[in-house]
Amino acid sequence: MQWFERNWMLAGATSAVLLLALAPLMGASWPVAMLAVYLQLPFYMLHQVEEHYGDRFRKFFNEFIAGGLPALTTPVAVLINVPGVWGVDLISIYLARFVDIGLGLIAVYLMLVNAITHIIAAIILRRYNPGLVSAIVLFIPASVWAIVAISAVPGVDATDHAIGLGIAVAMHVAIVVYMKIRVHILTRTPLAAA
Repeated sequence: MQWFERNWMLAGATSAVLLLALAPLMGASWPVAMLAVYLQLPFYMLHQVEEHYGDRFRKFFNEFIAGGLPALTTPVAVLINVPGVWGVDLISIYLARFVDIGLGLIAVYLMLVNAITHIIAAIILRRYNPGLVSAIVLFIPASVWAIVAISAVPGVDATDHAIGLGIAVAMHVAIVVYMKIRVHILTRTPLAAA
């Protein structure tokens, strides 16, 4: 488990290369909108290397967001990024393929909302944050392209966008709430002995 906690993002990067190598095969038989949904996962995996390699994001978050407190732990970072991103994207891909292409917007908006949070954090803190470059260079164009491609499919409507955006925002809000609770717990003064 310790190996995975230190190296999960490199495992993801290796998987991303394989998934991208398979993309032309998928693209040959899938509609463009389905390919756009599929690509969200390897793109996110590549972003996670910039963000988390060398424990950069956890250290950055704890120093600049949590005021030096160990609010974000390595196991929580893994939980957020592996089942919380890889798992959600995988589910979104399956839903897009077998239920409704509009549900692929879950993966797309997850990426777009994450990019926006990186950009807002950089503006507020007036500094680079781990993941910012790939959020701007990769996430923004890929998610906008995917939104356009999926929106062009007949039957995709505002409800699909609301579901995708709602789930993405809810996931990010849940992380913020968890972190606020964690900071609160870490800063609580223990009760004096009676």
